[in-house]
Amino acid sequence: MTASRVETVADADRRELLRGLGGAAIAVCAWSTGTVLVKYIDMGGLALGAYRFAIFSIGIVAWMEARGTPFRWRAFRASMWGGIALGADIALFFSAVKQTSVVNATIIGSLQPIVVGVVAARFFGEQIKRRDALWSLVALAGVFVVVTAGSGSDDSSWQGDLLAFGAMGAWSAYFIFSKRSAGTITSTEFTAGTALWSAIICTPLAFLLGQDMSLPDAESWFWLIIMTISAGIIGHTLMNWSLVRIPLWIGSTFTLLIPVFSAILAWMFLGEAIALAQALAMAVVVGALAAIVHDQRHKPTAEIAAEEVVT
Repeated sequence: MTASRVETVADADRRELLRGLGGAAIAVCAWSTGTVLVKYIDMGGLALGAYRFAIFSIGIVAWMEARGTPFRWRAFRASMWGGIALGADIALFFSAVKQTSVVNATIIGSLQPIVVGVVAARFFGEQIKRRDALWSLVALAGVFVVVTAGSGSDDSSWQGDLLAFGAMGAWSAYFIFSKRSAGTITSTEFTAGTALWSAIICTPLAFLLGQDMSLPDAESWFWLIIMTISAGIIGHTLMNWSLVRIPLWIGSTFTLLIPVFSAILAWMFLGEAIALAQALAMAVVVGALAAIVHDQRHKPTAEIAAEEVVT
């Protein structure tokens, strides 16, 4: 491969990387809206998940049909494990917050980048620089402060914490299966399939656990559709699209922004206070992740070309 050809390939890869980083950032912002929107919806957690993913899956399958790329049975089968992981995450997390504090559940969920980072290095051959690993730990510490400084609740239990660890493992698996699906099915097919599987999992569980599955009122329908568009169509679709273009560990690390953006949105729309320690910690999280993105943006051309050869 000539030097000019290497330069061309590296430039194309850099553009895709930058697009993926931007998509992942927008995705986590969209996911953050769920924390605020759920306040306006009078439904149980599993019932909310069942309705949300049912609407989401119907919408995205209809959109694929309109584009002339219909959702096939092959994609439904290929997305099964990712869908089971996403459905399990929803079921386990909402069960966890009923038995332990939201602080504990959120902090345990924030450990996801560590699990995904180990898997990304071991099974996907991703190389995480020591500097990036340190910045990730700084961001994780910042999230810990953001969450703990905003709540004085100590209502926790080891059973709830165990469920939270299960939810974190399922959320990690969802990212891993999304990355693994690349080359097998498109990111849109994976998103549609996992949404269908999640609806299939959440619906019977909601009935089994006695949640009210009656049709929501008009106001709840409105906010439910808004949540589906933001956290579902924008969040899940963009993140799955981005994971094809960026390293798995970076996409996972970006999720540390969710508690930060959720706190900001709660302050803006729900009037929830932000303590000084929280504000400073938010700045630390954003700064640490900005340092990681800066390192990726300015990766040497030769290094990008070498990665292309390896993959």
